[in-house]
Amino acid sequence: MRRPPSAPDSAHLGRRLPLLAGGLAVAYTGGLVLLSEAWYTGPRTPLHWFNDWPEWKQLDKAGHFWGAFHESRGAVDMLRWTGLPDKQAIWYGGFVGFLLQSPIELLDGRDPAYGASATDLAANFLGSAALVGQQLTWGEVRLMPKYSFHTTRYAQLRPNVLGKSLGEQYLKDYNGHTYWLCADLAAWLPAQSPWPKWLQPAVGYGAQQMVYNDPSRNAALGLRAYRQYYLTLDINLLRIPTRSKLIRRVFYVASIFHLPAPALEFNNRRGFVVRGLYW
Repeated sequence: MRRPPSAPDSAHLGRRLPLLAGGLAVAYTGGLVLLSEAWYTGPRTPLHWFNDWPEWKQLDKAGHFWGAFHESRGAVDMLRWTGLPDKQAIWYGGFVGFLLQSPIELLDGRDPAYGASATDLAANFLGSAALVGQQLTWGEVRLMPKYSFHTTRYAQLRPNVLGKSLGEQYLKDYNGHTYWLCADLAAWLPAQSPWPKWLQPAVGYGAQQMVYNDPSRNAALGLRAYRQYYLTLDINLLRIPTRSKLIRRVFYVASIFHLPAPALEFNNRRGFVVRGLYW
């Protein structure tokens, strides 16, 4: 259902907007500090650029898109909560994801093993723009990017890059990352359609055997990186009716993740493969 334009609420706006701005500033500053300590542990160099487009089968770009989209989504909805008019909430909050994600390139740009990436910045922008475009067109999100993760054996082969702990692997082991695009089919169907409103089709993308970005070093381990494509069904938690505000908030946060479901995979090694409860 298309969201109706919200009416200005000066009382809510005066109370909630400063609270929201202050909370976000503290949370974002703390997050950057933690990221700097957890990820960037070596020496620093002057700011420099690096073309990382060929690396990790572009799964890191999908991650930038996903992160910027949902940061912008959260910002728009929080600005609506403050009482800001709908169009202003969309435009002011819509590119928050790009603004939040992009300073990470300053950290990357001073790391000798990385470098600031123009394609990362482009993925950040496209993630925010995709959110703004949907909100302006439909007044809601109908095409939702989601993320899922599973552990892989590849992290053990290069733990300093792919992660030693589960938390590090969640961020760094792209072999275990899958990114999905889920379509809220019920939003396009007539209200009387028998299609379950909480069920939506989804396509996914992942890759395997990425220990080194250098094919010769990968081959020395008996590995050759390849892409994976998926077709599955997804549960739209936002379409599940509940009277509980707490459950609605839990569903809102959890809606950025794809829940396990059977999937049809295609890759150029084995062709079509049926996966049971694939993450």
